[in-house]
Amino acid sequence: MKQIVQFFLVGLVLLSVTVVYDGFFILKEDQQAMITQFGAPVGESKTDAGFYFKLPFVQDISYFDKRIQIWDGEPNQIPTNDKTYVYLDVTARWRITDALQYMQAVKTEARAKSLLDDIIDGTVRDMVNKNNLIEIIRSSDWSTDTMTNKDIDNTPPVRGRDVISNQVLEAAAKATPQYGIELLDVMFKRVNYIESVRLKVYDRMISERKRIAAEKRSTGEGQKAEILGKVERELKVVLSEANREASEIKGKADAEATKIYGDVYGKDPEFYSFYKTLESYSTVIGDNTSLILSSDSDLYRYLKKAE
Repeated sequence: MKQIVQFFLVGLVLLSVTVVYDGFFILKEDQQAMITQFGAPVGESKTDAGFYFKLPFVQDISYFDKRIQIWDGEPNQIPTNDKTYVYLDVTARWRITDALQYMQAVKTEARAKSLLDDIIDGTVRDMVNKNNLIEIIRSSDWSTDTMTNKDIDNTPPVRGRDVISNQVLEAAAKATPQYGIELLDVMFKRVNYIESVRLKVYDRMISERKRIAAEKRSTGEGQKAEILGKVERELKVVLSEANREASEIKGKADAEATKIYGDVYGKDPEFYSFYKTLESYSTVIGDNTSLILSSDSDLYRYLKKAE
């Protein structure tokens, strides 16, 4: 009898340990879970982190990620509305919002990504088919500052790929709630041309940049001519003023010199004439100079007196 009681107690302890081990589960902060009984969901999904109870051996736990996840599509060659092919590489972010619907309709992450492939790729293709190439390659914040008024008048308003990606998100997000999935955003990660289009685009970009550069150079040359003209006018004004002042100073100096010469000449005309003649000798006669003078020459007058 004692052995039976011991076996019973051991069994009870083992059963208690098993119940504790299999009857409780811990849900982490980044997880959500569904309790299933023989494969069928029981109750609502568990989304709050904490300690939960379930029936041991009978019920199981299916865990799902609660964090935002990344979807990356395969780059596709898609024609635009103006019959130009482009390569598009698209990415998106999504998360599981209803674990019950997700488990019933999707079950696995691979299946979820396959569904998103169909939904997002199809929506992107439809939107690209409806828009011209310029809408796909140009960002929505593109500025018309570098364009002339004529270009702006002839160019229809461009929405840009950001607007198109928002339209893709709006359209694709309507199809995901039935799978317990919320689509958060869709972005064009990379846009590229096929080879034949790329060469034409490069040529157009080069010609456009050359046109803008020519406009900048023309504007710069105009500003340069305006600045040089202004400098030349100011220089002429400065030189004219300087020449006028120089002429006034020179005139005053000449007048003063003439007055001094007149005063000196008036005091002793004969000495002044003699002094100026000596100055002429030093100027005219050099080391290897020979002069032939007539007897009545002014230069010879004082030489005759000296004799």
